[in-house]
Amino acid sequence: MKRLAQTIRLRPEKREEYLKLHSAVWPAVEAAMWAANIRNFSIFLREDTLFGYLEYHGEDFEADMALLEADPQTQEWWKLTDPCQQPWSDADRQWSVMDEIWHQDETRQS
Repeated sequence: MKRLAQTIRLRPEKREEYLKLHSAVWPAVEAAMWAANIRNFSIFLREDTLFGYLEYHGEDFEADMALLEADPQTQEWWKLTDPCQQPWSDADRQWSVMDEIWHQDETRQS
């Protein structure tokens, strides 16, 4: 399993639109993420910063992401959500990937 964290800014004038969209994510978009082996995807918001976390449970991340990016419903969804977001100035993609520096495993010694 691969954990992935990402961040992007939320355009203040698009805040309500973005929140409304995410109050009812399209089932086809959720299905496309599931088909791409994405699990436990969450988006958090603090002020105008969005933080996304997901777990990837597949074998070929690049191929699965290509399938997701080619999905017509996901493309339509992104046409609505992307204008609400503002990438960081140094971003080479819409969302900036964050490096994992520490992780507490779910197993614990007694």
